[in-house]
Amino acid sequence: MNLEGLEMIAVLVVVVLFVKVLEQFGLLEASYDDSVEDELELSAVRHRPEGLEQLEAQTRFTRKELQVLYRGFKNECPSGVVNEDTFKDIYSQFFPQGDASTYAHFLFNAFDTDHNGSVSFEDFVMGLSILLRGSVQEKLNWAFNLYDINKDGYITKEEMLDIMKAIYDMMGKCTYPILKEEAPRQHVEIFFQKMDKNKDGVVTIDEFIDCCQNDENIMRSMQLFENVI
Repeated sequence: MNLEGLEMIAVLVVVVLFVKVLEQFGLLEASYDDSVEDELELSAVRHRPEGLEQLEAQTRFTRKELQVLYRGFKNECPSGVVNEDTFKDIYSQFFPQGDASTYAHFLFNAFDTDHNGSVSFEDFVMGLSILLRGSVQEKLNWAFNLYDINKDGYITKEEMLDIMKAIYDMMGKCTYPILKEEAPRQHVEIFFQKMDKNKDGVVTIDEFIDCCQNDENIMRSMQLFENVI
């Protein structure tokens, strides 16, 4: 993987890997035979999910897909929520030669939309619905939110550098040729030269989306989400 496009490719590939890890852990099982009552039983859990019909209306998943997603989620997370350590464990499985903890932290925060320190089933399927079946603009909005660490509506060079260092720590040793230590900062400069159209030192959501939509590599990378589940 070369330096150009690393930031967007990393987001897309790593999230797809997240789904694949869930399959590996048995969270996405193949059987659709169980009843709705069995799939969405509201047993003794700390967090009780929204009703199936409401989630079906709010996401782009079918009723059966939600049943399968919830059964696996419930089996792996009896409390009804996923914490940050679970995200870190997942990514450490795929990047044993690197340190994925910081990137997992940023990704966890992107899924934890109400910022309460846990990801509920609703948070999980809403995020997956956008990433796997949302429009291009919805996916780019999600990616922008990941980079906008302090959620003030702008991406600064410091925020992008934090993300790039996290990606480098996780994936840098696995790239060919191996990226140099100064690569994250160099990439931030490339990112801002391309996206900061008015040269005010920050990237807005409009600048981000406009630039990404005019980048053929990024648009092609969106197809990675098709047919994941």
